[in-house]
Amino acid sequence: MGKIVLTGIDKFYGANHVLKNLNLEIEDGDFMTLLGPSGCGKTTTLRVIAGLEKPQSGAIHIDNKEIVNAKEQFFEAPGRRNLALVFQSYALWPHMTVFENVAFGLKTNKVAKSKIKQMVGEALERLRISELSGRYPSELSGGQQQRVAIARSIVMSSKVLLLDEPLSNLDAKLRMEMRVELKRLHQEMNITIIYVTHDQVEALTMSTKIAVFFDGVVEQVDTPLEVYHNPVSLRVAEFIGNPRINFISGKAQKSGDTLSVESSLGVFRFGREAFSGDMGGDGVFDCVIGVRPEQIAISRNDVEGGIPAKVYSCMPAGSETLVQLNIAGEEGLVLAKRIGSKNYTTDQNVWLKINPEVINIFHKESGKLIKKAVSAAEED
Repeated sequence: MGKIVLTGIDKFYGANHVLKNLNLEIEDGDFMTLLGPSGCGKTTTLRVIAGLEKPQSGAIHIDNKEIVNAKEQFFEAPGRRNLALVFQSYALWPHMTVFENVAFGLKTNKVAKSKIKQMVGEALERLRISELSGRYPSELSGGQQQRVAIARSIVMSSKVLLLDEPLSNLDAKLRMEMRVELKRLHQEMNITIIYVTHDQVEALTMSTKIAVFFDGVVEQVDTPLEVYHNPVSLRVAEFIGNPRINFISGKAQKSGDTLSVESSLGVFRFGREAFSGDMGGDGVFDCVIGVRPEQIAISRNDVEGGIPAKVYSCMPAGSETLVQLNIAGEEGLVLAKRIGSKNYTTDQNVWLKINPEVINIFHKESGKLIKKAVSAAEED
């Protein structure tokens, strides 16, 4: 069991209001990633949960047991919260072997030697590092040290595993390998994991849920696909996705159960089923259309309903090709992505097709999502 509920958490460092009335629910068995730019409060949230920081207001419950009640100045000691924290620096004892590092907590808790041998052996096998048992940290690669740090945490049978940017010190190849191992570990152990990162690829590929932070506030909590396909605001849309999303200015008109949107892409009409939340009364307003690069199809020949465009630049990258395009009536460049190696020449005339069902529409003034996209799964 490992359900965590944070209610009304405020955290100040002097006059700096780092967490602002934070409310977050992490279900038992979730792989919850706290995602956001530097300084947004995600690491502070992790430290508050771990007990390394005390909030000025709010409460935290783990499996309905209160561990923080700031109003009554009650803060359960970190060692009594049944949590395991893996630091960015790994924090391994340099004078101890891998086995001794993993066994350290068990020895401190006076577990029997035979049991320690069994439990450490199982943890090392689970992380696929049994052959490293007798080595010292200085003899290990960064990825191997990371696995030892995780093995040391899971051997204690904690309810929750807390990971603070654990892959940031690894090269690209090792980061990919560790993402695979962490996702596999989560599925095998069914443990609750809270993972802090500013890397959206990590968040999108590993998580069951993502909490997107900005300026000490959680802006959206949802599944990775929903955060990607239906970001609740312009700044979530801008933050999520690599390559970046395209923003195109438009004019929207709501009339009853119909939303009409006019832009350089043409005129789109949507029914109430596409609305996101309460759309309010009828009227005309400025909007922003969000189109992911992979949602733009490019044709070398004129096609019915195609949007005329001119190639500005073409950037093949092996597995994919990025194409920057000029569209008549659009001030900035539009980015499209095609799978595989494609070749387009500068100033080549092409025609674009965009499925209106997969785009997002945002209210320009409020920045809020007003028209949802159909997810890839729903399209198929």
